[in-house]
Amino acid sequence: MLNIDLNNLPDDVGKLKQIIVDLVDDFQSQIEELNKKLRLFQQAIYGRRSEKRPPTPPPFVQPLPFFDTTPPAEPEPPVKETHVPAHTRRVPRRRPAPKELPVVEVVHDIPEHAKLCSCSHPLTEIRREVSEQIEIVPGRIVVIRHVRPLYACKACEGIEAEHPVKIAPPPPQILPKSIAGPGLLADILVAKFVDHIPFYRKAQQFARLGISISRASMSEWAIKVATACMAIYNLMVSALLDAPIIGADETPLQVLDEPGRAPTSRSYIWVFYTGVPGAWKVVVYHYAPSRSKEVARQFLDGYQGYVQTDGYAGYDFLDSIEGVTHVGCWAHARRKFYEVIKARPANLQVPKQGTADHALECIGALYAIEREAKQKALPPEAVKDLRQEKAVPILHRLHAWLQERQPEVPPRSLLGKAIGYTLDQWPRLTRYTEDGRLAIDNNRVENSIRPFALGRKNWLFAGSAKGAESSAILYTIIHTAKANAHEPTAYLRYLFHFLPRATRLEDLEALLPWRLSPETAQRFEPWPELARIPEHAPG
Repeated sequence: MLNIDLNNLPDDVGKLKQIIVDLVDDFQSQIEELNKKLRLFQQAIYGRRSEKRPPTPPPFVQPLPFFDTTPPAEPEPPVKETHVPAHTRRVPRRRPAPKELPVVEVVHDIPEHAKLCSCSHPLTEIRREVSEQIEIVPGRIVVIRHVRPLYACKACEGIEAEHPVKIAPPPPQILPKSIAGPGLLADILVAKFVDHIPFYRKAQQFARLGISISRASMSEWAIKVATACMAIYNLMVSALLDAPIIGADETPLQVLDEPGRAPTSRSYIWVFYTGVPGAWKVVVYHYAPSRSKEVARQFLDGYQGYVQTDGYAGYDFLDSIEGVTHVGCWAHARRKFYEVIKARPANLQVPKQGTADHALECIGALYAIEREAKQKALPPEAVKDLRQEKAVPILHRLHAWLQERQPEVPPRSLLGKAIGYTLDQWPRLTRYTEDGRLAIDNNRVENSIRPFALGRKNWLFAGSAKGAESSAILYTIIHTAKANAHEPTAYLRYLFHFLPRATRLEDLEALLPWRLSPETAQRFEPWPELARIPEHAPG
């Protein structure tokens, strides 16, 4: 903007006219930039998100009316009152499973050789310890009734010597003494963390099936399951930090009840991804109350290898760490040039050579080389050779064009910002040509963020920091399983069944998604007794 001292205007008419002309030109330039930003905002709100350039601009779409997204208040579970001399204690009472559900009895008995008393008389079953769980099998909801016979010696009855009652130990559970079986937990967690269904909607679905499970119960189960799965989460983090390539990105999250912070404060979920085509993959979600570079620094402490990120300044510290090679993302650079196209008036005809169109054509040629390598299924060394042969010359030409155009373009304009960003990131943007295992962009991490962003639109926020941390753990386990071709519900049922039985490190490692075949998890059935349920059974 021009700086004019109104108290010292020249008396010369020609100079005054020139000042007016300069002011008009300056104002018109500012108005045009504001119009570009307005068109860009309209595109962001109402337009298409794809970066494919449409032949004509999309029509202006009126915004949809706002809906009330406040979850309905749910009734508290029934309680019974126990009167004691000093006060009245309200004790929650578990509702029994609906009688119309089919029941499968699983008997956990002691071995035959243990059914003899020390006096050599056979033990007699005196009663049975019965507990129930609600379980979900594909297409059906059933009750798993765990029955454990108790044995005592009738011959020793009345004798003072100790003759203990014998009973089989209860089966290990991911949530001990809980009514929720592994299949029910898997169904609830996949509904939220894959299908983006908030707990209050899931409670409504269960109510339609005649089952009363409150949102509070599901939230509590999710936190407890995340705690039980911490060992698996830690193994996934260790595997990620041992990988030669890591991608990183972050996305905001609102946490309502966080000590020392307002409910409107922004917290963040950081996402770290590793994996190359044809190999195992890990997606780690990490909760932090800030977007500070210290979060990434602490998480990546001691890491050696490639780290691919966008241009966020919080990752700049990676350039100064010995043993770490910082790689940029061409998708972010391309996006900034595409914003110039989206902000352009529909009827404006411009030459491609000196505008954002030229940069987009060059970037498109770089992506065409990547598609060629993928179609030919080239190994990493061949990918590197192909890039050196075809991509490097394109990069040289694009770099020369950017340097030539930068002095001619206002730095605050959209095109000026796109050129400035690309030149600032240039050393990082060209490093992908040095190793065929590297990707041209960080889209694999962005694709891992997308499920979280979609879920956030439905459940809106995390209730507490503990809930956010638990969500990060569960997102990690579920989406790492998906990245390794597992059906998430089948994997979680398998994991929740065997994790309580894992007593050694080798047992835990065998449960990692890339160690376990998807077919094994899919075929696994923890209770063979379910096969006896008739097909026409209710539920």
